[in-house]
Amino acid sequence: MEVTKALAALQPLYGKGNIEIVTRDGHRVRGIVRSLKTTQALTTPAVKVERADGEIVKIPFSSIVEIINHNPPA
Repeated sequence: MEVTKALAALQPLYGKGNIEIVTRDGHRVRGIVRSLKTTQALTTPAVKVERADGEIVKIPFSSIVEIINHNPPA
């Protein structure tokens, strides 16, 4: 997924739980969006997701295929 598209989709979900990210290699990570890194020099733009077991998973924007919000509409 393009960085600007991924960032636009993830910004309103920042800090919310029950978000699932599907990566290019088929992995699914579900949890709370904790960090969005986009402008750090010499780093790959990435999102950090905290899973239910407390583990934090870093996912590069370039490997994101789909972002699913499992929260009910408000």
